[in-house]
Amino acid sequence: HEKLAEQLETKVYFAHPYASWERGLNENTNGLIRQYFVKGSSFEEIRGEEVEAVMNNLNHRPRKTLNYDTPHAVFFHNNKREAA
Repeated sequence: HEKLAEQLETKVYFAHPYASWERGLNENTNGLIRQYFVKGSSFEEIRGEEVEAVMNNLNHRPRKTLNYDTPHAVFFHNNKREAA
């Protein structure tokens, strides 16, 4: 991880085990995923197409923290600016 952080010129952060409050975005996303796949679901029985559909739905779902824009729109808008 140190080499990767150096190459990307960024810092790497490791959350403590069982400290869910240190991973707010991750925990929120898990909650959104649970709207589609209930706790205890066997991911061996879930088809790739189902995962793709959920991923697409979540990436196109407006988020308050993004001023009600979607993660997809924000990501591609920012990448267009960087490419220009």
